Amino acid sequence: MSAYLPSLAGGMLIGASAVMLLLLSGRIAGISGIVGRLVQGIGITTNLAFVFGLLLGPLAYLFMFGGWPAVQITAGWPLIIIAGLLVGFGSRMGSGCTSGHGVLGLARMSPRSIVAVAIFLTAGVVAVAVMRGLGL
Repeated sequence: MSAYLPSLAGGMLIGASAVMLLLLSGRIAGISGIVGRLVQGIGITTNLAFVFGLLLGPLAYLFMFGGWPAVQITAGWPLIIIAGLLVGFGSRMGSGCTSGHGVLGLARMSPRSIVAVAIFLTAGVVAVAVMRGLGL
């Protein structure tokens, strides 16, 4: 059970922050939208506070578990940059990201979010299958 505790705590923090943002400001906790509004200068205080809270997340993990999580990234920088750009493009094209659709959209039973999350998951499975097939 203790192996799952960090993931459980992280999920609870994500859910709590999403619910707090929705209740306190009426906004969906979609990170692409929050960062987009921040860049546009819209709702600077709320959006900056949320982004700042995201950046404090690793420190909360360190405090709760006494060490940093083991992270291993085997992909090279070109692949990481291309993947990040594709995720950003897809988020704008799909009018939301995994956090907005997956966390609050599914909780609200939004049909658009249900379709978006199904597409996210399918694309992820296909991407892993292709990458493994190519030996990357």
